[in-house]
Amino acid sequence: MQKLLLTAISLFCCAVLHAQGYEITVKMKDYKQGTLYLGHYMGKSTYLMDSTQIGPNGVAVLKGKEKTPGGIYLVVMPGRQRYFEMLLDKQQTFSMTVDTANLMTGTVYMGSPDNDLFLSYNKFLSAMEPENRELQRLLQQKTKADTAKAVPLQAELFKRINTKREEIVTQHPKALLTSIFKLMKEPEVPQTLPKKADGTADSTFPYRYYKAHYWDNTDLADGRLVRTPIYEGKLQKYFSQLVVPEADSVNAEADRLLAKTRADKEMFKFTLWWLTNTYETSPYMGMDAVFVHLVEKYYVPGDATWLTEEQKNKIIARAYTIAPNLIGQPAPPLVMEDSTGKPVSLYNVKGKYTVLVFWDPTCSHCKTEIPRIDSAYKALWKNQGIAVMGVKTEGTKEEWSAFIHKNKLTGWVHALDAQQKTNYRRLYDVYSTPVIYLLDEKKKIIAKRLGVEQLIGFLQHLDKQTTSNTTR
Repeated sequence: MQKLLLTAISLFCCAVLHAQGYEITVKMKDYKQGTLYLGHYMGKSTYLMDSTQIGPNGVAVLKGKEKTPGGIYLVVMPGRQRYFEMLLDKQQTFSMTVDTANLMTGTVYMGSPDNDLFLSYNKFLSAMEPENRELQRLLQQKTKADTAKAVPLQAELFKRINTKREEIVTQHPKALLTSIFKLMKEPEVPQTLPKKADGTADSTFPYRYYKAHYWDNTDLADGRLVRTPIYEGKLQKYFSQLVVPEADSVNAEADRLLAKTRADKEMFKFTLWWLTNTYETSPYMGMDAVFVHLVEKYYVPGDATWLTEEQKNKIIARAYTIAPNLIGQPAPPLVMEDSTGKPVSLYNVKGKYTVLVFWDPTCSHCKTEIPRIDSAYKALWKNQGIAVMGVKTEGTKEEWSAFIHKNKLTGWVHALDAQQKTNYRRLYDVYSTPVIYLLDEKKKIIAKRLGVEQLIGFLQHLDKQTTSNTTR
């Protein structure tokens, strides 16, 4: 069972709908005491929002003064180890009798048409369970004979499920379950490939068609969908598999999607949060430019109205810290001094490329990585005209000099900001060590925050690319 989070992020403060509120009466067959909880999805995460005590007659009443936004909710049993899902939408006053031996399909609702529909669908799926178990058994065997049996069985099960969903969509066009099923619907790509101008089949057509029609069935003005785990999964798939992983392409797609969600505050809020969080914390180099773009376009003008000034300012400050050191930008100038007190300027360092390393002689990770950088410099980079500039961040000048001498870090340009004039931490976002940047001949940032092996591989890739271009 899923573990429910006990606290919600401030971005997800519930929209208050001044109405009758909700009142859900739950009759438990096997519980005479304990705490019953009400939870909800926010994307793929789950949050507890209410609780009540189960009376000696097995009855618990979950009640709130304000109506809660539509979506998939969770009724969580005492002990928080078991739960089942239900739908909440317009009708939020109803009762249910819960069969704890079969939480999903054994529950009976009174006065909740949405959950009657949801229950009927779950019973339909439950009736298919023997066939599904057989399918899983065949797939696990992995023999040709079993695979041959599994393919038509899988196709038949998918067909029946899709037929059932289409039936619900047709008969209940305004139901929450219909919006969920439409969100889950995949584009059907034509099997026949169109011809290109030269008469050959266009092999890129399936991808382009699928991407172009990916959001066709999703109502991006339906805020109920953010309180399901499905919308976040759809976002994740689109941006990780269908959008070119390059900042300008991601920015354009993000803007296009956000424009379509503006009709609903909750949909816009969640989509902007997801994009912001995804690209601020992206492990892929260069994607922080997307985070900066989002902040400049949506947070600075004040579109994130749900945030406090303090929350908004923290996000903006983070973007302004990253902005000066985005890939493609000129590296911020650094004028420091060497161990003898003489001036050292980053822009005076000559090299086809410059490896700029911020490091600390007392840092355990630096003690491992800095000698590895030096080995790569002496074995590979020096003969290729690649320079290395190291900048001390912590430790005393004596510790720094001793480390350089002990590890024979010769050939480097060594610098420190003894007078603390450069503000390098903010300019290069240096709050841990080591931090590595790769600059081109004109000191434009072309890579950053790489490990040593990644840096070696990246430079080899650049060398091959340069060789390829010169031989054409």
